Amino acid sequence: MIRSMTGFASAKGELGAYSWSWELRSVNGKGLDLRLRVPDWLEGLEAALRGTLGKSIARGNVTLSLRLARSEEGGALTLNNSAMAVALDAVAEVEEAARTRGVTLAPSRAADLLALRGMMEAGAGTEDVAALVAKLKSEFDPLVRAFLDMRETEGAALAEILEGQIGQIEALSAQAATLAEARKEQMADTLRSNLARVLDNADGADPERVAQELALIAVKSDVTEEIDRLAAHVKAARDLLHKGSPVGRKLDFLMQEFNREANTLCSKSQNAELTAVGLELKTVIDQMREQVQNVE
Repeated sequence: MIRSMTGFASAKGELGAYSWSWELRSVNGKGLDLRLRVPDWLEGLEAALRGTLGKSIARGNVTLSLRLARSEEGGALTLNNSAMAVALDAVAEVEEAARTRGVTLAPSRAADLLALRGMMEAGAGTEDVAALVAKLKSEFDPLVRAFLDMRETEGAALAEILEGQIGQIEALSAQAATLAEARKEQMADTLRSNLARVLDNADGADPERVAQELALIAVKSDVTEEIDRLAAHVKAARDLLHKGSPVGRKLDFLMQEFNREANTLCSKSQNAELTAVGLELKTVIDQMREQVQNVE
């Protein structure tokens, strides 16, 4: 199954005081471009998410956003023991210096110490952050699966369109083959007439050389090779669709080959009906190329 490069998935979750929302989206791109917006204080999370996405997606401009919030209830202040120890040592040193000099100080109050900057802090401990990271990682796989499901659903619709366009190219190629076969006798009569006219009006011309030149013209107007290559490209395109993603790059290259054969067919046709078929081929090929730009 082929996948589209366009996709979207979102999810929400919570753990203790934390709540979060995910958004994963992608659009067309020549290669794989991953852009992650993840809180940098969640150690190891971004690398893990990037690794998962890199294994799951081959092409597209992909954006992942994680918005994390913490409730006030979960933001209870905790005592910074290290800061408290430093503050108490400082108070003891000041009081000892005051006694030495006979200076009386007012008794120290705990409230004064707690008001010092850095004494009280909010935030989860290391174990809480580790649990949060583990929870986020466990929720990411279902998010990616939902994202890929959407890309596959759009890919199925895309494949149906492409199959129809390949069928049109196949039918037009067959029509071109029929017209090319029908014009063979007409082309032969034209060449014989041209040869006779040239020989009648070319004194001293080498008949063999003239015949060679006319034969070369006949070869240059033969579109059999182009029609055969179009048929081969039709088979290759169907094989790629059945193979499934990632085949977008190969399909894009194949569209260039389709277009080259259609252009050559038009330039060599020398027949109004065959030229019309060639132009219609070019139209369908251009339409198919636009759709191929969406294939992963």
